[in-house]
Amino acid sequence: MYSEKVMEHFTSPRNVGEIPDADGIGEIGNPICGDIMRLYIKVNNGKIEDIKFKTFGCGAAIATSSMVTEMVKGKTLEEAMKISNKAVAEALGGLPPNKMHCSNLAADALHRAIEDYKKRRNGQGNAGTAS
Repeated sequence: MYSEKVMEHFTSPRNVGEIPDADGIGEIGNPICGDIMRLYIKVNNGKIEDIKFKTFGCGAAIATSSMVTEMVKGKTLEEAMKISNKAVAEALGGLPPNKMHCSNLAADALHRAIEDYKKRRNGQGNAGTAS
């Protein structure tokens, strides 16, 4: 059973979409369950100014994507890197054990977007997508 917070973020997800000129993009997928998540960040003065996501997956994957965007908007990159899968699940009031991997996807996509941003700033191109 999903918590009320999970259902709220599933039925009315926040920050859905793309950022065409994103500073960093993180993409991750789980071939076992079929969830695919892409997260876009816009960074200004070391803080996440804007964040959007596109997720193809179950209700928990959409809810965790939505929640992670709410958790990190306005935070520094260092603060955002500390967001864990456990923190995302807790912010949603918990997830069923068989859906905990969804919170891993959201946190991992965030971390990949930040890593991509840092690589782009260092002139290493787009390295935030997974194959």
